[in-house]
This record gives sequence, structure tokens and C-alpha cells, in this order.
Amino acid sequence: MIRALLCLLLATHALTAADKPTGRSFLMLGGLTQIVDATGNVTWKHPAVTRDGYILPNGNLLLTLSKTKAYPGGAVVEITRDQKVIWEYKGTQSEVNTAVLLDNGNIMLTEAGDKPRLLEVARDGSIKVEIPLGCQTTNHHLQSRMARKLPNGHYLVPQEKAVREYDASGKVVWERQSPESDLDNRSFCCLRNAAGHTLISLTLGNHIIEVDASGKIVWELHDGDLPGVPVNRTTALSWLPNGNIVFSNYAARAPQAKVVEITREKKVVWTYTDATTQGVHELQLLDDNGKPLTDVLR
Repeated sequence: MIRALLCLLLATHALTAADKPTGRSFLMLGGLTQIVDATGNVTWKHPAVTRDGYILPNGNLLLTLSKTKAYPGGAVVEITRDQKVIWEYKGTQSEVNTAVLLDNGNIMLTEAGDKPRLLEVARDGSIKVEIPLGCQTTNHHLQSRMARKLPNGHYLVPQEKAVREYDASGKVVWERQSPESDLDNRSFCCLRNAAGHTLISLTLGNHIIEVDASGKIVWELHDGDLPGVPVNRTTALSWLPNGNIVFSNYAARAPQAKVVEITREKKVVWTYTDATTQGVHELQLLDDNGKPLTDVLR
């Protein structure tokens, strides 16, 4: 125990004050749901296990909950900072894997189960959009991960060993399979920038790729590319306006970095770790006032 604490202390304080990177505040999702400030202190907690989440413009939080006795199919809830639930969608199948507040006020979410689907749900609970997701139905847990809606109205969905773009009618109009070199690799997050490039985290392969519109890899990160910082089961992704990438290492435990920011040249800008046994499933970057950073893809 003493040795582990010493390793954590050395990992956190090895840099001098002049060299130490500036930290970032972020909303952490996963086994721990909490807000961490730029110094690494926890400023807010929620007791549920979460899969995805956002701080909303009104200061409330939109959280995708893992299945529980109260929510056997998972759920999406909007809660206040004092933990009051003011809106909820109860999953109707095995689990809910993501939820995003759209510009039109709807909540976009995905459900895994015998009939995997992407939904847009209005605040009154009515389903405004329903798109069946093409995938296997044997293992519900692998059917979809962090889906996002694109500016063109299409939906970008990581599914098993591929990322698929569905149009508004539910037709797959673009697909990128995981690299053949990544055995049993699963896509987790996928982000599309204005240039039409897609950033994909491939969790079991400890691998991140950026592909162009044709699917060609134009940039990638492997374990071993960052001296002293392992790439260990990548999950969350954020793409900053300056080109930097923030990712989470879901399997990392102290003193390994759980969250890492790098430049395109693979220079480490900032890392975060803590002494808990929980991994970071997803995250949202915040400014010094605890508000979501603008112009960040995630």
C-alpha cells in the first residue's frame, strides 16, 4: 500500500512547477460520476454508474445510466446539482449506451437489445425518430457505443468492429471497419470534423485512428508511442480546436494516466490519474468555471 501511494505521488509530482502541464477540469463518467477541477480535486459527485453524460447549458446534467434495479433497461436522466431528477427516459431493452441533447431539444439515445435502435425522444417522452441499427443480437452489450449526430443530420455510430454513418432514413451511407491488424478490436468513440475526417478509438487494440472520407488512415496512435504514458484500452475522445486530442485509458490504474491530452505530434500536454480502481468511460472537458468548453468535438 505504501509503495503504491509513493508511486502515485511520484507520478503526480515528478515535474517541476515550471514544467508541470496545466490541468483541465472535466466531467468524469463511468464507475465514478463526478466533476474534477483543474487541480484534480472532486467538486461534485453523483452516486450512479454512468456510460455517457453532459453538463447542459442550464447547469443540470444529462446522464446515461447503466442498468440497475430501478432501471433494468438502463436510462437517461436529467438531474440538478442537488441530485433531483427532473426528466427521465427508462430503457425498454437491455441497456442504453449514450444520450445527447440536440439543438432541436430532443434527446438522442441508443438502446441495445433484441431490436437495437437509435432514437430521438422529445421531452414529453414521445419518440420522434427511430432508426434500427444493423448488427448482431447475440451480445447486446457490443451493439453500439458513443453515437453522435452530425451537422448534416446523419448519425455516426460505433458498432462492434466498425463505425457506421446512418442517414435520416436509416440507410448506412458510410462505414469504416476496424483495422485487420487489431484482433477482435471494437470501436468505442467516433468524432467527425469539418474536413470530413473521423477520429475513432479502438478500445481493445489500445489504438486511435484518424481516417479521411475514403476511410484511409491519416494519423494513428498506438501503445508505445507516448514515452512513459501507456495507451491502455482507449474509450473517450475529445478533439480540440487546436488539433489536440484528449482520450481516456479505461483500463489504466494509478500510477498510469487515466486521461491524456496530446498534440498531433504525439507530445503529452496533460495527464490525469487518481488512486481509485475505477476507469474513465467517457468525459466532457470544462473551463475554469466548470462550464463546457466550446468548439470541442466529443
